[in-house]
Amino acid sequence: MTKTMIRKAVRSGYDCRVDLEQIADSGLGEGLSCQRRSEGLARGFDVLVAVIALIAALPVMLITAVAILVESAGKGPVFYRQIRVGANGSNFSVIKFRTMSTDAEKDGAQWAQKNDPRVTRVGAFLRNTRIDELPQFINVLQGDMSVVGPRPERPEFVTELSESIPHYETRHIVKPGITGWAQVHYPYGASEQDSRNKLEYDLFYLQHSNLMMDFLVAFKTVRVCLLGVGAR
Repeated sequence: MTKTMIRKAVRSGYDCRVDLEQIADSGLGEGLSCQRRSEGLARGFDVLVAVIALIAALPVMLITAVAILVESAGKGPVFYRQIRVGANGSNFSVIKFRTMSTDAEKDGAQWAQKNDPRVTRVGAFLRNTRIDELPQFINVLQGDMSVVGPRPERPEFVTELSESIPHYETRHIVKPGITGWAQVHYPYGASEQDSRNKLEYDLFYLQHSNLMMDFLVAFKTVRVCLLGVGAR
């Protein structure tokens, strides 16, 4: 990723994504090539950020746990575990603070929605500030996730999306991330079309994946969470 591109990408209005319509249908096509980061540098970056983040966020996480327990009158877990698809299509259990009612999926897996009625009052705040994502730094230390990468999706939805969106499974060549290029550029959405749009950003990230790109995504994530600048 060039310095000129980085300067442009820092600007909130700059759109960096791969146009799926321009990718040839055979293989990955001539319009798409993916770059793998140095695994040693990437892992070192992930561990360092995860340790610092967990230590710094410990007071917030304790307050969050108490808030969840108080709102639910001590009923239901503080943390929520869910199977997601990771690198190379392998499944893992993602850890988040619980933001929905305990019977949120009594009717089976459902797409999350904006202003989802299943989300609790505390959960809505946690989602808006992304505090619910903090436990995923544990996933990073366990090696299932990276700090930066495509967001992990549920197996049920991956199967569905892989059949309807070309190159969707390409996003699994790297570890999923707590934050990502798509998350800081594309507003919240939960539909097949949203997944298609986000994939275009994920593929751009894969094309330019390196440590500098990860720092850029981390910087833009802080802007989104603390300053409300950019996509949410």
